[in-house]
Amino acid sequence: MATFIIEGGHTLNGEITPQGAKNEALEVICATLLTSEPVTIKNLPNILDVNNLISLMEQMGVNVRCRGSHTWTFEARNLNMDYLQSDEFINRCASLRGSVLLLGPLLARYHKACVAKPGGDKIGRRRLDTHFQGISELGAQFTYNQQRGIYDIYADHLQGKYMLLDEASVTGTANIIMAAALAEGATQIYNAACEPYIQQLCKMLNCMGAKISGIASNLLTIEGVKELHGTEHTVLPDMIEVGSFIGMAAMTGGDVTIKNVSYENLGIIPDVFSRMGITIERKGDDIHIPSHESYEVGSFIDGSIMTFSDAPWPGLTPDLLSVLLVVATQAKGSVLIHQKMFESRLFFVDKLIDMGAQIILCDPHRAVVVGHDHRFKLKGSRMSSPDIRAGIAMLIAAMSAEGVSRISNIEQIDRGYEDIEGRLNALGANIRRED
Repeated sequence: MATFIIEGGHTLNGEITPQGAKNEALEVICATLLTSEPVTIKNLPNILDVNNLISLMEQMGVNVRCRGSHTWTFEARNLNMDYLQSDEFINRCASLRGSVLLLGPLLARYHKACVAKPGGDKIGRRRLDTHFQGISELGAQFTYNQQRGIYDIYADHLQGKYMLLDEASVTGTANIIMAAALAEGATQIYNAACEPYIQQLCKMLNCMGAKISGIASNLLTIEGVKELHGTEHTVLPDMIEVGSFIGMAAMTGGDVTIKNVSYENLGIIPDVFSRMGITIERKGDDIHIPSHESYEVGSFIDGSIMTFSDAPWPGLTPDLLSVLLVVATQAKGSVLIHQKMFESRLFFVDKLIDMGAQIILCDPHRAVVVGHDHRFKLKGSRMSSPDIRAGIAMLIAAMSAEGVSRISNIEQIDRGYEDIEGRLNALGANIRRED
């Protein structure tokens, strides 16, 4: 287990470029299974979750070739179907949340798949009901193998139809789209997720010969086709990393320019940080965060306390609430953070309280943050990262704190952030990795 040792109090200055989007990368890599022809994907982030999925694809029999920095080609001509039933495959899937995205393409092209219970972050229960509901609507049958802890799915024939999802699940929507792309007839998905990750997946599939309309809306129509062909695709910048860098700059009082952010795909994110009192300057496709001596949280029109809560796109992504929470600790004013989706994602706040933050954890979903307005600095501490987003929030807190902090279990941060210490040290941070 590796540890970050962070000397706090260093101001960040300079330019930084966000990596490719982790969530999009996992979707489009799995989508390469829908064709036997080569698919080249550019701007893939060099992070644990993506690298583990690429390794899993190789073990499945996909011909995987690295084409240079962050560019890979996938050719799923002949899969090892015996491996897909092996204990090794099941165990690897169980430790990788993104492996659930294999369900749709495997079912569409090979008419069978198996899914282990999801792995990944310890942020609360992450159910598969939406995946199973949508795939069942297309004609698949599920059986649960209690001894092995897996779901076996079969479908001799997939038939498109109209469906209303019980929730706008991103991975659930992605799985149904990929299965429907090769189904017979038309599929309509209402209450579909419409995040940029889903939009990018649909655009890539259309380039492969799929017929998907309604992209960027919550009503998708997929006209099934007989087969798909190869293509090239470029992954968008990671909007969660963009938001993380905005928070880091504000917390450390730095002057930072975030390059090539694909601003039109950031949605409400810049506005949310602006409501926190942080100055966001758009310069073409870059974002400039000037040095802040302080930043003051706004309030609603009626004067009530500012509330940040997650919502389906184009609402605020839940992946940024941990960052917003830690940034609020040094704001002027108070903020209510309402994490609706996951019941364990706020449990890391006790570590921030130990560092001197004024936070009231109301319940597993809500926390009130009373900002210090930089009058009191957080103090260095020892912490352990429970998940990707809490880990980056802890790192931001440690960078702004007085003294030295240690964050263990940083493999969780590595799952979502590429060479984070190297890139931040180039801006003036003092972060050391200890294995």
